[in-house]
Amino acid sequence: MPAKTMYLSVLGAISAAGAAVASLLGGWDQALETLVWMIGIDFILGILVALLWHKSNKSSDGSFDSHSSFKGLFRKGGILLVVLIAARLDSYMQTDGYIRTAVILFFIANEGFSIIENLGIMGVPLPDAIREAFSAIRTSGEKKNSSTE
Repeated sequence: MPAKTMYLSVLGAISAAGAAVASLLGGWDQALETLVWMIGIDFILGILVALLWHKSNKSSDGSFDSHSSFKGLFRKGGILLVVLIAARLDSYMQTDGYIRTAVILFFIANEGFSIIENLGIMGVPLPDAIREAFSAIRTSGEKKNSSTE
């Protein structure tokens, strides 16, 4: 099999898998894209804080621990699992994405606060507008969540 054909086959398989996962999560929209970016940024910043600043709260001495990093990946996967469950509930209850959006907003805010915490450890100053934006997102998600109960 020529290299180009193999490359295109692998790329097609990865694309199909990505499309299937996005569909299970309720579709690839701006909310899900933002959440995925936030998850990735938080994970990378957590690794940098542990490797360079040795101030990780995931290990006893604050340094990088591959076991903690691996557990962190599973936690991030758990976030996406909750989004999948919310998308299925929306489908079942015919709530037109309401529950899924509330769940995604909640997790965007949580990841955002974690990013702010990591950037603080790194000594990066942040404007209050960023903190306020994540608070507003969390409040919006909580309001949507409480109105579905």
